[in-house]
Parts: sequence; C-alpha cells; structure tokens
Amino acid sequence: MSWVEKLYETYESCDGASQFETAPLMPIRHAVQQAHVEIVLDSSGNYLRAKMLAKEETVVPATEESAGRVGTKPPPHPLCDKIQYCAADYPAFGGEKVSFYAEYLELLRRWCNSEYAQPKVKAVLAYVEKGTVVANLVREHLLFCDAKGMLLTEWKANTPTPDIFRMLSLRNGKRDQGDAFVRWRVEIPGDPVTLVSEDPDVRGAWMQFDAHENPHLGLCMVSGKTTQLASSHPKRLRHAADGAKLISSNDNTNYTFRGRFMDGEEVCGVGFEISQKAHNALRWLIARQGEHAKNGDQVFVTWSIGGEQIPDPMKNTAQLFLDVTAEGKSEEQYVGDAGQLFALRLNKLIAGYGAKLGNSRGVVVMGLDSASPGRMAITFYRELTGSEFLQRILDWHSRHAWHQNFSKEMRFVGAPAPRDIAEVAFGKRLDDKLRKSTVERILPCIVDGKPLARDLVDSVIHRSCNRVGLKPWDWEKCLGVACGLYRGQRKEQNYQMSLEEDRTTRDYLFGRLLALADYTEQQALRVAKEERDTNAGKLMQRFADHPCSTWRNVELALVPYKARLRANRPGQLVKLEKLLDSVVGMFQANDFTSDAKLSGEFLLGFHCQRAALWTRQDVTREPAVGNEEAVQGDES
Repeated sequence: MSWVEKLYETYESCDGASQFETAPLMPIRHAVQQAHVEIVLDSSGNYLRAKMLAKEETVVPATEESAGRVGTKPPPHPLCDKIQYCAADYPAFGGEKVSFYAEYLELLRRWCNSEYAQPKVKAVLAYVEKGTVVANLVREHLLFCDAKGMLLTEWKANTPTPDIFRMLSLRNGKRDQGDAFVRWRVEIPGDPVTLVSEDPDVRGAWMQFDAHENPHLGLCMVSGKTTQLASSHPKRLRHAADGAKLISSNDNTNYTFRGRFMDGEEVCGVGFEISQKAHNALRWLIARQGEHAKNGDQVFVTWSIGGEQIPDPMKNTAQLFLDVTAEGKSEEQYVGDAGQLFALRLNKLIAGYGAKLGNSRGVVVMGLDSASPGRMAITFYRELTGSEFLQRILDWHSRHAWHQNFSKEMRFVGAPAPRDIAEVAFGKRLDDKLRKSTVERILPCIVDGKPLARDLVDSVIHRSCNRVGLKPWDWEKCLGVACGLYRGQRKEQNYQMSLEEDRTTRDYLFGRLLALADYTEQQALRVAKEERDTNAGKLMQRFADHPCSTWRNVELALVPYKARLRANRPGQLVKLEKLLDSVVGMFQANDFTSDAKLSGEFLLGFHCQRAALWTRQDVTREPAVGNEEAVQGDES
C-alpha cells in the first residue's frame, strides 16, 4: 500500500499551496460531474432563472456510495444531481426512467435538519420540495415536450437541434432529458459566492455531516490508526467516464475471496479520508500532466511528493526544454543546437530542477492500465530520491541524444520520447496494444537505467534503412531516432554527434561512403532541377545487408551524374572525389571487400557525413557554370 501513502502525503503537501490555486485539489467527500443545467434561486428558495451549460465540470458533494454509483438503483448525491433525482414532477412529464426523487429528498432533508445545515442548502431544499423543476425548465425552453406535454426523447423537427439533445448521451436510440445534471446558484445579498457547490462553508458543512453519518470504524493499514474505513473507493481517475477502480472488493459471489475471507475488510482496511485524498491526488496528477501521461487506458504519472516541478520521463528532450520555457525560466525557446551546447543546457536544466527538489525529496513514477472497464492495475511503480531520479533522466537524455528531425517545426538535439520510439520501431503495425507494451518496456530504461532491448533497437535501425518505403519526414525521424538509440546502446564507443574524421571502423566508413554518393547525385539532380530519389537512397536497404557488392552498383550509377557536375561544377566534383578517395583509403585490411551485414553504426557515419556536407561552405557555395549563383540545398 505504499502508493496510497505516497499519494496521501502528496495531497497533504499540495492542498492549499499557493502555486496550485488555479487548479486546486478536489476536497474529500466530493465528486466531479458534468453539469448541463444551472438553476438560480433566491435565499428563500424561489425560482429566478436557469440556463444551459456546455457540459461544465463541477465539483459536487457526494456520499461514498454516490461517488461510484452503478447498478439499477444508484444512490443520490446530496445536493446537485440529475433531473431524474431532484425533480418531483419528472414522472408527471412522462419521464421513462425510475424516479429517485424520494431518496434524494430524504438525504437532503436529513442534512438540512442536522446541526450542519447551511442557508443555501436550505434554499435548494425549499425549491425542490415545490416540485416544479421540470415545469420551470420547460417554460424556459431548456427542456422540451411534445404536444401531449411529455418529455421528448428525440428531436424530429426541422428546426435547429436544441442544446440538451446535443449534449446528452444516446442510449438505445433515445436521449432521456432526465439525465440532464443540475447544479444550483443561490443569490444572497452581500454574498459573492453564488454557486452553492463551490461555497467553502457548504463544502465544510457537508464533510462534517457525512463524517457524522458514517461512524463505521476499523484499523487503517496505511496509517495504522483506528478510523472510519472506506467501503467503496473512488473511480473516474483518468477521465470523467472512467469506471475502473484501483481498490475494489465488490463481490457478491465470493469469487474474489475464494473462501479465504468473508468480506473485503478482512483483506485490507483503508481509512476513508486517506483513500479519498490519495485518489483525489492521483486524479489531480493525471489531469495536470495531460495527454503526455495518457496512452489510451494506459497512464504514466511522475511527481514529487512536495509538488515541486520535475522533468517528465515520458517526454522527449525538446518538450522538456519547452516546459521550462513555458514557465519563464529559460532565456529563449529551445530549437536545437550543437552537441556541446546541448550538453551544457541539459546539465543546467537538470541542475535547476535539483536546486528546488533537493536530494532527499521523494519522487514517484507510477503506471496504470486496465484490462476491463471496472478494474485497474498498477503496471509500473518506482520510488526514488530526487537526486537519483534526476541523474537517471540526465543519463537517458545525454546518452541517447542525437540531431532529431521530426518536422519542419520540430528539430532538436536530444533523446526521443518512449512514444516516438514505439512509432518509429513499428510504423503502421503499431496498434494500441503494441504501443502500450513498448512504452512499458522503455520506461524502466529511463527510470531504472536499464539498457534498451536489442530487438527494439534493431527494429528502429531496420526501418531507417528502408528509405524508399517511408515518406521523407518519416524517414528523417526514423534516422535521428535510430542514431540516438544506437549511440546510447554503445556508450563505450563514445560516438560524437558530429563527423569523426579519425574513426576508421568499417561500418562507420561505409556509412560515410553512402552519404557521399547520395550527396553527389543530389547535387547533380539540383543542377538539372530534377526531384527524385537517388540511387543511393533506393539501394540503402541492400547496402546495409551487402555493402561491398552494393557499393559497386552505387558507384557505377554515379558516372552520368559526375559527368553533369564536371560540366557545371568541376571544382565541387574534384573536392567530392578527393573526399571519397580519402574515405576509401581509411579502410583496414579486407574491411572494404567484406560483404558482411552492417550494424547501426553505418547510420551514424551516414548522418554525420551528410550533415557535414550540407553545412560545409567550400562545397555548397561554388557557383554553377552558366549561373549567377549556386543552387543552395538544405537538409531534408
């Protein structure tokens, strides 16, 4: 139950903190609901007006049972609820569902008759007792009836569809207007807080009343104290429609316990307040980390117990730098730079996180997923000290750093994100199941410092070699990711992110040769203003498998293109031929004649040589014969 304790500590540390005022933690004994209708009352409970809401999320008081209600007889919320619950006249207007008005009214009256009653809650009670909720909303043209005065379940008129029919869910071909969720405003002179469910006094009074109504005590296995135990734990953790629970003992058939226990309390008791705060903290963390945390039903959240900002291991390097820029802590937006400058900025970034986090502050990385709609599992869980976590993030982003080219708007130096790796490794074969399993395999490599699986790296390298099978931007992304992963996998080789002219390994040199052939043909095509794939690009996959024999084909195919350059750019051709001859002369012994398959190292040689050619001034800026200025190329 360590995760419960850590989430509870997070709630206690972050609740009420000034830096989270814009997105506060949800109070206990409350639930989030999407409200459709807002009814405004005066202090005596008289109806004033009403309006439609655009499915606005509202935090409302809730009992332990109503917060996770399911089944044929779901319990009511004590204040805000569906029309099916709070409207006494719902059956009179032909409501098709069973009315739970009596249960709703009984709970609301019990609250108002207790010592924890509030004037605004009493005003709501006075109004719902009049039994005119549906009638008022029909008069305001927020709900709609047919000619017989019965609530419509579908809109057949030729006029624009009313908001209520667009917002409610379709069930069995119908939309029941009784599903519209109502929240209340009570206008009292001198009181600025009119929304009843957001009034701090109302929230406090409800929490006291609900605690008084549920005195069931037991031993909490998290705190070790005797306290009110939770019999039902919250759901809706990942999104508003999420019905999966992390803790559940709802089993009327005794299947879960298999005769070992009589009920769920014999297995493990968790205090109600601790369970509520822990789940609210988890829901809050998932919402704060947004789409980067989510991958369908799979969710990964990373947080500091004290609420300090920390780097997200699910993001690539550019996104980490952009995060800092968004907080106003960086002088300029990160757009990519040379390897040395990148290392300095990365170290500065991690040091900035460490200064606020400290060495002893705890960091938790947690993964969630569900195989069924009602049950959720923790698929990954790590507790680390702040310094340990930051060091591993630094190691990942520095070891696997490379020049990445994801799109025209996203070029950077750094490491790819787990999702980027999954997309590059499997391409069109990537479905939700494969993406989830791949991300789960990569996360321990980041958080625990484990090496990447060899089959994953090989898959990325293999797809990068298939240049003609990918669109240009997809191939550029594949190439950068492949180089970064191979570099990280071979840390002992100390590969640089720029051309190493003194590296004489066979695979690296073959990569350089292919880049020279590719560049030479590209320059000849630019002179003729032709746009098509080069022979080196077309034969890249075969070159990776049989370099020596394929090089003969590539070199012979260059003859007409060399002739074109000799006629238009002779000086440039001479320099390219000298460079090619020097690379061939660097091969050791029989390395050049060996036809053995190349490793991913040849992609590093290819990428570095290509980058050096495109940025070398004395090669790219020679005027073409018969032209006023050179045809300039940019890396693509």
